[in-house]
Amino acid sequence: MSVDWKAFVRQIGHYESFVLTSHIRPDCDALGSELGMAEVLRAIGKQVRIVNAHRTPPALEFLDPAGTIEVLGDDVEPQDVTADCIMILDTSAWAQLGDMGDVIRRSRADKIVVDHHVGEDELGAILYKDYTAEATGQLVVQAADALGVPLTRKLAVPVFAAIATDTGWFRFGSVTAATYRVIARLLEAGAVPSEIYSDLYERDTLGRLRLRGLILSRTETEIDGALAHTYVLKEDFPQTGAAPSDTEDAINLTLTIDGTKAAVIFVEQLKGGFKLSFRSRCAMDCNEVARIFGGGGHKAASGAFQEGTLADVQQRVLEVVRQRVADATSAAS
Repeated sequence: MSVDWKAFVRQIGHYESFVLTSHIRPDCDALGSELGMAEVLRAIGKQVRIVNAHRTPPALEFLDPAGTIEVLGDDVEPQDVTADCIMILDTSAWAQLGDMGDVIRRSRADKIVVDHHVGEDELGAILYKDYTAEATGQLVVQAADALGVPLTRKLAVPVFAAIATDTGWFRFGSVTAATYRVIARLLEAGAVPSEIYSDLYERDTLGRLRLRGLILSRTETEIDGALAHTYVLKEDFPQTGAAPSDTEDAINLTLTIDGTKAAVIFVEQLKGGFKLSFRSRCAMDCNEVARIFGGGGHKAASGAFQEGTLADVQQRVLEVVRQRVADATSAAS
């Protein structure tokens, strides 16, 4: 599914003001896409503000050094989130929008979705989606090209981070030659990979390291090592000195185990329930698994949320994942 950028350009031309938003617990692709799209729209004379339901994780604040991203309920009240158009980036699901979902439902503004995830809810929005895109950041570059906006360093840095992280720093199967062509343009515009990598991965706190050690110590494997799973409890955060956002991408550590083909992490949320993250490097489709539990994402990486105790959630989720991994490994043998 490719994006009709001509239609996008026509629609953008109808509006003077925009509110950009993305999913709760924003990651690099969410934040980078918002910041990049904001630069694109400002370059053609539009008024833009970014409002998210959740605050930017401390480890990702370098993407927004000027602190332009507003937080609903802290920096701005729901009734003050007004614009001609609300643009939703990097998600197409009500559950992923948190309190911004209520703002969007009540708003009379037109709605646009720019996203690369498979599946969508009825958000009352015009969709500009490409399921084959490796990151929403890639779509931001395409939007810039469609609108005739040159790439600048201020745009290139967050968009590079968006693409780099959503591809596992260019390790995932979603990477194509087109990925590298866009990355080359972002470098020419001023993105410096070594600096971005350092900001992302070489500024760990002691709490983050302790939490990751705990996550690894709890890792268990099944199906002859093909499946790995682990968990985080909410009391682990004060005990280690880590922040909830420090669990981001922790699941990828389990995929470094030799022979592991799929992984699941259960992260207890401060208000209860568990965030689930799925990863696969076999025939198991993470998006299909996540959708069983009300979530979604990509074939190789997806997420969901489940209420209940750790034991209950583990039982019902692992029952499904075990069967999918067993089927995938048997089919490959």
